[in-house]
Amino acid sequence: MRKNKKSTWLPVALFIYTTIMAVYFIPRNTEIGNAEKYVTIGVSYLIIALLWIVLRKQEKRREQEGQNMENKK
Repeated sequence: MRKNKKSTWLPVALFIYTTIMAVYFIPRNTEIGNAEKYVTIGVSYLIIALLWIVLRKQEKRREQEGQNMENKK
């Protein structure tokens, strides 16, 4: 059985959650302007993308460290 990587499932879950919340709340929110609504959603997606990049780099670094430990033995 293949293990799901954290760098995959966490950003996907956050992307789905953010999208659902945006679809649900954006039409109902009349206190802020349209530009602010879309900037907020865009920044949220940017943060999720940065999280995905950081988690991927972290997993690759851990894999390389594990391989280096095996090679030293």
